[in-house]
Amino acid sequence: MPVVSTRRGDDGFTNLWGSQRVPKYHDRPESYGTLDEANSFLGLARAMSNHQRVKTAIYEIQQDLYVMMAELATPDEDYEKSRYKITAEHVEKLDKLLEELKSQVELPRAFITPGDTMAGAALDVARTVIRRAERIIARLFHLEEISNQQVLRYLNRLSDVVWVLGRYEEYQNR
Repeated sequence: MPVVSTRRGDDGFTNLWGSQRVPKYHDRPESYGTLDEANSFLGLARAMSNHQRVKTAIYEIQQDLYVMMAELATPDEDYEKSRYKITAEHVEKLDKLLEELKSQVELPRAFITPGDTMAGAALDVARTVIRRAERIIARLFHLEEISNQQVLRYLNRLSDVVWVLGRYEEYQNR
């Protein structure tokens, strides 16, 4: 049976990959915790969507977010040997998805009010959580606590992709 509760966090600290412990409010756990929150909202949108293209795109993004969360949980001394890294190829994949989706939906020219569909609204919530994660991770990058700029590039593209996915979802339900 998998271990659910180790009680090691009872003191307000958590482990990064390996044995380094940091306060639970440190920007690293805050960053991957925020991505976990975004991932959950993406999962909600995927469960609500009736469109296979949306479901597939979200699932692939969720897999990338697991890689990113592991990367952010890896301390600098273990980074080089880690297999969890967001790469330029991850960013390029998002760029391609963004162009594909934009070609299939008429995008609004003004602000939208979330809520036309349940899945679209869940995607809009996910997008705002992704933006929050991006702000936290930008701070880590600017403080030189992480060095992989592909993480920031990915998140910047991801919020755009998720916004367009929301419009695609709503467009398909008109």
